[in-house]
Amino acid sequence: MNRLTSSVAAMALALSHGGAVAGTVEDMRARTPEQEVIYFVLPDRFENGDPANDTGGLTGGKLQTGFDPTDKAFYHGGDLKGLTVRLDYIQNLGASAIWVGPIFRNKPVQGPKGNESAGYHGYWITDFTAVDPHFGTNEDFAALVQAAHARGMKVYMDIIVNHTADVIQFREGTAEGYPYRSKADYPFSTRGGLKGAAINSGFAGDAVATAENWAKLTDPSFAYTPVVPRAEKDVKVPAWLNDPIYYHNRGNTDWKGESAQYGDFVGLDDLATENPRVVDGMIDIYGGWIDRFGIDGFRIDTARHVNAELWRKFVPAMLERAKAKGIPNFHIFGEVATGDYDPALLASWTRNADLPGVLDFAFMRAVDDAAGGAKDGGTETLARLFDDDALYAGGKKGARQLPTFLGNHDAGRVAAFLKLGQPLAGNGELLQRSMLAHAMLLTLRGVPTIYYGDEQGFVGHGGDQWSRQDMFASKDKRLTDEPLLGTDRAPAAEHFDPTHPLYRLIAELATLRRNTPALHSGETKVRAASDKPGLFAVSRFDPKTGGEVLLAFNTSAEAVSGNVAVEPASAAFHTLAGTGCPATATAPGSVAVTLPPLGFAVCAAQP
Repeated sequence: MNRLTSSVAAMALALSHGGAVAGTVEDMRARTPEQEVIYFVLPDRFENGDPANDTGGLTGGKLQTGFDPTDKAFYHGGDLKGLTVRLDYIQNLGASAIWVGPIFRNKPVQGPKGNESAGYHGYWITDFTAVDPHFGTNEDFAALVQAAHARGMKVYMDIIVNHTADVIQFREGTAEGYPYRSKADYPFSTRGGLKGAAINSGFAGDAVATAENWAKLTDPSFAYTPVVPRAEKDVKVPAWLNDPIYYHNRGNTDWKGESAQYGDFVGLDDLATENPRVVDGMIDIYGGWIDRFGIDGFRIDTARHVNAELWRKFVPAMLERAKAKGIPNFHIFGEVATGDYDPALLASWTRNADLPGVLDFAFMRAVDDAAGGAKDGGTETLARLFDDDALYAGGKKGARQLPTFLGNHDAGRVAAFLKLGQPLAGNGELLQRSMLAHAMLLTLRGVPTIYYGDEQGFVGHGGDQWSRQDMFASKDKRLTDEPLLGTDRAPAAEHFDPTHPLYRLIAELATLRRNTPALHSGETKVRAASDKPGLFAVSRFDPKTGGEVLLAFNTSAEAVSGNVAVEPASAAFHTLAGTGCPATATAPGSVAVTLPPLGFAVCAAQP
């Protein structure tokens, strides 16, 4: 299917079920974060709108340009023009906001010899003020934002405050590379360790966040001696970023304790975010993007690896900048990555750092486990999620602004998690489980975030590079070596099919969510859960009328029946989505629910 016919088909589908977001710019600005459905996309892997920029204006081979569409670790050619061309596809899916992976100018290639990779993902920034030429120009980004706004869609930028590209090297190499050197063993007051010469006289430590104190830190060689290659001495923009004094220079993090905040991410230059010059600089950089382009929100990369004090200054400054631009509901959420179900850690960053929201990794773990039958296959953890919402700043109301998701570009795709939980399941069952997981995502509390390609049944072999497939026709054999869910299309073909069962389901439920206040803004009451696969049910309530919407899910591969508690006033029900809604209550306060294997039902109560 070519681009034109795909767009026409998508628009026809939208007309049939009301999938597209509509409204004026004023309507868009008035929407609060919990009313959004987000679509997260990596521009390089979405659509190639301008092949002329594939090499980013650079010459040479892949190690010079970063471009090799056959290699999952290099640029594949997607860009901002391509993303703009495909806005209808995203809009008709029901998304009201687009989270665009980092678009800033990156170091094209980095890494040790023989293990190089490219900055196609956008997280190796050298110029914080300009779009990377592989993606286009600042004007192309402006055109994307304007086109999205004309459709009533918001645009969120993925931003990085923690680090820059790997430019700074260290003179003291070891067999292990550059292991982390702590503040205790390598204080700011001596050069290269406790026995070194005295330096930085009068510096009172990095906890004293005054310009006067930090002006006394003049020598950055307290742990390692930083060296900037001559060819890269002026590569970073703004220019102040080229001075090693604004970095921690303590070697690579081991992800534990102090090093999680002060260490380099596998060599990426870790900014000294305690320094008020760095704080002010980042406020100027990202405030400028709001001023120039009128964007609608920030996803903050590696937020947990930055000191909380910075966020307490940065967030209010960004919200103030947005309001001055006429953007009253600027959405900010940070990445606080967790390997396990840990809402306490997530919530701590909304309280200690005053982040308005964080990506809800706890939701991902709970839903993927429930829908995939991983671990014990029960739904008790998912039920606990709503009690744990009290931990967040703002309590349960604050939790409704957390972006929820099933998988992403780092952790992996939802289909891969489901396959891990059910290794013997065929693609048909995995499709059903994916549809169940998406039904949970789009009806439970939080701000649903769709990872691009999940709506086309992409699976992948794991996280990071293995979960970053091309939507356009792909030349990467390693990313196209397995069948997709729900389609017979060749994995290497383009995948913008609006008739895909996952696309259709997401569009239907996104529309339902937008039109049903209980689903985007309502409180949650758990009705049924178990330590085994089976019935899971919650009620959500219209914030104005109190009307009940019963959500019932079957996480079992067998049909399930059971009695579910509801409000005594909920006497009758009609089906909003799925199958299995009871017509009437069995008795005041109780309904009988029957669901097919891996089925779900969204049931609106009537008195």
